[in-house]
Amino acid sequence: MKQELQEENETRISQKYLGEKGTIGLIVLLSAFVPLSTDLYLPALPGMVDYFGVPVMLVNLTLILFFIVFSAGMLFWGPLSDKYGRKPILLTGLAIYIAASAGCAFSWDIWHLILFRALQAAGGSAASAVATAMVKDLYAGRKQESVLAIVQSMVVISPAVAPVLGAFMLPYTSWQGLFWMLGLIGIVSLAGGILLEEPLTSRYTGTMVRSFGRLGTVLKNPGFTSLLIVFSLVSTASLAFITDSSYIFVNQFGLSEQWYSFYFAVIAIGMISGPFLYLRLSRYIRRNTIIVSCFAIMAVSGIMICLFGDLGPVAFTLALFPASMIGSCVRPSGTFLMLQQQKEYTGSASSLINCSGLLFGSAGMVLVSVGGDDLILSIGIINFAVGLVCLSGFMLIKRLHLAKEVPDFVGKTD
Repeated sequence: MKQELQEENETRISQKYLGEKGTIGLIVLLSAFVPLSTDLYLPALPGMVDYFGVPVMLVNLTLILFFIVFSAGMLFWGPLSDKYGRKPILLTGLAIYIAASAGCAFSWDIWHLILFRALQAAGGSAASAVATAMVKDLYAGRKQESVLAIVQSMVVISPAVAPVLGAFMLPYTSWQGLFWMLGLIGIVSLAGGILLEEPLTSRYTGTMVRSFGRLGTVLKNPGFTSLLIVFSLVSTASLAFITDSSYIFVNQFGLSEQWYSFYFAVIAIGMISGPFLYLRLSRYIRRNTIIVSCFAIMAVSGIMICLFGDLGPVAFTLALFPASMIGSCVRPSGTFLMLQQQKEYTGSASSLINCSGLLFGSAGMVLVSVGGDDLILSIGIINFAVGLVCLSGFMLIKRLHLAKEVPDFVGKTD
């Protein structure tokens, strides 16, 4: 315990070329590959339906399949990063992502776009697989939890910035130009990856086949797996909204693409402020109390969406705002708790955390797509159900003592 307290603000490995700010910035960019790769072209989805002359569901496959392949890819790259190191895996994945982004821009029909989006997801998943693991590699204790909050706060800026950027780029470029922008982001990340000094000090020495078996070893940890299910469920609600946000604001409320990006940005403010809110609250309130309160607020927000969401874009945004904030508020604590359950195989644990979130998120995308014509009601029901189930699940975990208790940092500074 004394050693843990001594390490609570410790940076384990310094980065000669990137420095601390540059390292955190790189982790932020790598962690943001999912929202950047989806949200940037959200404003173009209705126009892409007309461009390709295909049903909405087929265009939505470019989103749904991306998340599925991205999830599977992390399960591939994560264990490999435990064996071969974070940097080689990162550089390989980014090279694939850049090439696939160019392929998306050159696509001449929807099926080619879907194919290159799958390849883009396969490459981008390497970035997310190593990003969370790098936080545990480089930081300890309160510093680790603080960096997780900072990274995830900055990550959710991308849902605010990306749709706005995409909407304002559309009058000057086509949807293809948005994919060229993603390729540029990949190139910037690749440059940072080249400057990165390998953060993993102890590698797994077993065979490649056995390295993939570490995924099963991590899942056998009841504390990790139970927390994984509860905190991954939150993504079901957030990605359900992301999938059909443009259809709600543009088609149902009749707003322009620019006004859609404004309302989306307002909701994203809640996502951005959530982790910072957690950092401030955690100085005075115990972690478990914050988590329980957040899940309860999410359920209430879902009820408000069902009752008042269809009154207009302002009412819908105000009703959804609390759930957006709370969904990101529990992310730092959830990720921190899960990482503390597993001392070894951080790459495998990190890939499972990110993969599970995306799988549950993909389920939310499918649910809202097939849930009927009333998209607002569907999103409200999903938020209510997620909040209620997560609240019940977390309280059950604490009651049965499934997860290892982790010290709070109440009263500690970042």
